Amino acid sequence: MSKVLVVLETAGGKLRPHCLPGIAAAKQIADARGIPLHLLVLGADASAAAEIAAAGYGAATVHTIQDPALEPFTAEAWADAIVHATKTVGASVIGGTASSTLRDCLPRAAAVLDAPLCAEVVAVKSGDTFTRPISAGRALLDEKLSGEIVFFTARGSEFEPAAAGAAASVSAIDGVSVDTRGVEVVGIQKTQSSRPALTEADVVVSGGRGMREGPNFKVLEDLTDLLGGALGASRAATDAGMVPADLQVGQTGKIVAPNLYIAVAISGAIQHLAGMKGSKTIVAINKDAEAPIFQVADYGLVAKWEDALPRFVELVQARKS
Repeated sequence: MSKVLVVLETAGGKLRPHCLPGIAAAKQIADARGIPLHLLVLGADASAAAEIAAAGYGAATVHTIQDPALEPFTAEAWADAIVHATKTVGASVIGGTASSTLRDCLPRAAAVLDAPLCAEVVAVKSGDTFTRPISAGRALLDEKLSGEIVFFTARGSEFEPAAAGAAASVSAIDGVSVDTRGVEVVGIQKTQSSRPALTEADVVVSGGRGMREGPNFKVLEDLTDLLGGALGASRAATDAGMVPADLQVGQTGKIVAPNLYIAVAISGAIQHLAGMKGSKTIVAINKDAEAPIFQVADYGLVAKWEDALPRFVELVQARKS
């Protein structure tokens, strides 16, 4: 029997929260096709994360592949493992959340299997037809995939996280040979922060080119921390070196859909809007009344950030006290 197989990511022996929307999208595909949902956990020691994944999430079985070469991540080794799992499990649909990890390894696995891939899926129309954005989100395309095996990545901001259900069984896949093809990870640089991850925060406060320089982001940080949110930025701000590149929100950065998105001194280029227009409530502060960001904002304030933000912070502080 064919199956839908979702590739999961882990950290510290736990599932990454951003995996859950990918499971939800896969469940819709499995239901449309009338076939079971299976999960796949990869790593040097995948047992702990597999037990957490076995909480169910609508899956029949959680599969594991354990190999030291799978950590730290390399697209080459993960693609080998995914190809082997696809053949062993008998999966006809393979995918997961469109994270930087799966964007890298899934196309490689699809190429090895000569299978089509639909990237950045935002809706499941049927078992073989998916909707994805094109032209930087200005249009939507319904794409029908044909083949015995197909791949997908789902945009995490467009699917509700899967909820745990009935317990699933855990099954180890043995006899796997993975090869990094000479790729060696010599170091990993991580940004340590007490704030929630940008893609998982309920509130995101982002600054743009109009902030002019890095030190000016301090007032955005104050507001972010008062709201318990995550700090973001436009590409113009990250390219200018005001803040680290991993804070970039947009088509070539992170896709976010928080309950509240506050855009400060961001004009609203289409590439930035593609990364945040799925937010539940959008607040824009910009001195240019004609800025495109106001076209998608639920609330807009035409003002200089130097005048608006200090007062904004004061009001939030007063409300919280």
